[in-house]
Amino acid sequence: MAKVSFKEMKNGTKDDYFLLDKHEKKYAKGTADRILKFMSGLNETLEGYQVSRLEHSLQSATRAYKNSESEEMVVAALLHDIGDELAPMNHAEYAAAILKPYVSEKTHWIIEKHGEFQLYYYAHHFGRDRNLRDKYKNHKYYQACVDFCDKYDQSSFDPGYKSYSLDFFRPMVRKIFDREPYAEKKDQK
Repeated sequence: MAKVSFKEMKNGTKDDYFLLDKHEKKYAKGTADRILKFMSGLNETLEGYQVSRLEHSLQSATRAYKNSESEEMVVAALLHDIGDELAPMNHAEYAAAILKPYVSEKTHWIIEKHGEFQLYYYAHHFGRDRNLRDKYKNHKYYQACVDFCDKYDQSSFDPGYKSYSLDFFRPMVRKIFDREPYAEKKDQK
């Protein structure tokens, strides 16, 4: 297998970077499958909860799907808590970063902010401000994030709910992650 000639990036040649670009594009094409594999491993019940992270995610996505949301929003609902494992203190931003190249500004914002908006349901029990989300009250996606949290996130911890399987969502995840990244589209205009 061909490899670059450099040991420091500053010494790379055009051929080196074209070689890496080819490999990186191929690797990026496998993102959906890596995400699905990661999601399938989230099947342990969370300490204290009645459902696993995977089940919570499947319920969120199922609810979005049954509410006739776009495939983009269904996939976002499925992946909204993907950061819980590796970034528990900023899981929403982590999930939003994964989705950002492939989703609209609106969907990205909703996923990025959902953690703060979820505080509405429990922060007051800890003597904190449950209305922290109100700092975004005048933002164009404020109500969309309130709706996302109410319809798909806070309501998806039900062990009796019949959610669709991860395999059901697999084609949607692949379709979203096979998109041309939004950043590239904007750069071409």
